[in-house]
Amino acid sequence: MTSWAYIYEHPGADPQADRTVLDRAGQRSYMVPVADPADAPDAARRLVEEDRVALIELCGGFSLADAARVADAVGDRVPVGHVTFAADSVESAAAYSAAYAEEQGDG
Repeated sequence: MTSWAYIYEHPGADPQADRTVLDRAGQRSYMVPVADPADAPDAARRLVEEDRVALIELCGGFSLADAARVADAVGDRVPVGHVTFAADSVESAAAYSAAYAEEQGDG
């Protein structure tokens, strides 16, 4: 069975308690929320060590520095991908980010 994980940010989330696992047709997919990007390296390390995932993908909302910290945390044990936005989506992604920041009182 192959396993992989997608890590994304969600306020107040607990990566262990709030994860979703889809297990079908010989593949296991973990959807793992973290409350803060600083929590992602530990979540990734645990996914590799405890759940034996073979690939980790990071949400495009993570910065390049956040992605580098996750890659450092897992070393060369598994590849770490980082979802990016197509050039024609950057404006919409920025608008989403600004609206979220405003809702949180950060904007």
